[in-house]
Amino acid sequence: MLFKDLLAEKDFLTAVDSLAKAHREKLGLGKIHQLGLVVPDVIESAKELEGRGIGAFFIAEGSPVLWREQGEEKKFRGKMGLAYYFGIELELLEPGEGSDFYRASLDPNGEIVVQHLGFLVKDVDQGTKKFIDKGYPVKVRGQLKAGILKTDFAYMDTDKQAGFILELISWKIMGLNLAPPPVVIKALAYLEKWSGKRSFSM
Repeated sequence: MLFKDLLAEKDFLTAVDSLAKAHREKLGLGKIHQLGLVVPDVIESAKELEGRGIGAFFIAEGSPVLWREQGEEKKFRGKMGLAYYFGIELELLEPGEGSDFYRASLDPNGEIVVQHLGFLVKDVDQGTKKFIDKGYPVKVRGQLKAGILKTDFAYMDTDKQAGFILELISWKIMGLNLAPPPVVIKALAYLEKWSGKRSFSM
């Protein structure tokens, strides 16, 4: 699905809520927290969306401390951008290096593709068990760290049945389950833009 098609809907939030709804209910998932958007270039896509009043985007690049793809450890490096739109987190993702996981979802015309739907959970490993029991294996298990912030995530193999990859996400700050509030992401984005350096290295 192209992101522009979601934006063209009369009610963006209702359109988002309809995505993979049957599978979300089957798996006991709640509200969609994040739309994972694959793009050719994060900075250029961020500029395009900001020009339409979406964002600002906080952009970071680096390597996860863990990237295990279908059981194989890989060294992945990529770039991502985060912003909120009507309370939904938008995550821009470039193809990166060391894996074809995002590259496989690139649109040949350079459009922004909705690759995955993200859900906040307390514990990613516990959350994946529910999927595995219903026949959906883990595609990628990963972890990001930046100072006192740790993010665990797992991409589940659901795209053939649900139309999207479903992602489980757990944010921890000093060991406590706590996702950074949208206002913090927005402040970091404006600070980054003010500094003139559009991408923070992790």
